[in-house]
Amino acid sequence: MSLTPRQRVIAALNREEPDRVPFELFLGLSPSLMETFVARTGHLDPAEYWQAPVRSVSHRPAPAFELWRTYAAYYPEQLPTGTGISTFGVVQTYGSAEHFVRKLCPLRNATRVEEAVDYPLPDATDPARYAHLRPATRAVQARGLAVQGELYVTIFETAWAIRGFEEMLADLVLQPDFAEVLFDRLTSLRLSQARQMAEAGVDVLRLGDDVASQTGMLISPALWRKWFKPRMARIIDAARAIKPDIHIFYHSDGDCRAIVPDLIEIGVTVLNPVQPECMDPAELKQEFGHRLAFWGTVGTQSTMPHGTPAEVRAVVKERIETVGKGGGLLISPTHTLEPDVPWENLIAFIEAVEEFGRY
Repeated sequence: MSLTPRQRVIAALNREEPDRVPFELFLGLSPSLMETFVARTGHLDPAEYWQAPVRSVSHRPAPAFELWRTYAAYYPEQLPTGTGISTFGVVQTYGSAEHFVRKLCPLRNATRVEEAVDYPLPDATDPARYAHLRPATRAVQARGLAVQGELYVTIFETAWAIRGFEEMLADLVLQPDFAEVLFDRLTSLRLSQARQMAEAGVDVLRLGDDVASQTGMLISPALWRKWFKPRMARIIDAARAIKPDIHIFYHSDGDCRAIVPDLIEIGVTVLNPVQPECMDPAELKQEFGHRLAFWGTVGTQSTMPHGTPAEVRAVVKERIETVGKGGGLLISPTHTLEPDVPWENLIAFIEAVEEFGRY
């Protein structure tokens, strides 16, 4: 029996075999590859063109003029023309290398805990930020598609973007009161946002922070368990209290294997992106596949940019046969497809999923 795309995604994440393996172009195409897509297809939306089964909803940021008004005092220096600002007041300057940015962290020079207490965060009670979530979710689901609610950079990455990366890491040891205030305030915000996502009826809540490098954790597993595990657990519990069947997706680039059992313990059901350059997807499936589904697994540092189309096809086939066995796989490139990914490899990925993905 043929399933709707939404049914297919939910079955796969439930670790059941759907009619075929669902797919996504996780984090999309880089600007230059997007230009190639538009030129070659005449379309503007890869997800619609290739009929990906998942769409995203997210909270709306405050208008840019309001953000600049709120956070201007944190940037007394002259900023470059074209500088942007995030919903958390982090200034971003854009370079020449596609979509990469340099962040200016507003609390980079803070020395007092009171500065973390007083720092303005988005207003979780403002309906303008979340009232659209429920109708947007229902509209996508009415098309037979699954909906993922985006709460990326949940705590760790947002905290360091506000504080500064080195400064935040030092706070964990040298100024723990500062770290605790900032983390607790972010957790409170994310609790509200997770509840709003669950109330909207999203199928998947996408959480996560890049807490690992290619060779292991950015902080020790012990520090992660002390500072972030209990806070992430509270966010997950808040969403599940409203929607018990919501899938919890956790994203971390790099080798985060040391905390995978902890993620399962706090209720994560989907691991992403499963970078094959530093974690073996088949081994993870064998060890954790009875508790976790996997989203990703096709390398954007290796196969997609540097393989031939035939090698892309072979990797897709192997992932479906191993990680997809018995269900539990939504196959995708592990990150944004950068300018060095040949168009032919993108087509090979799409065609291989179609050819090898049927159960």
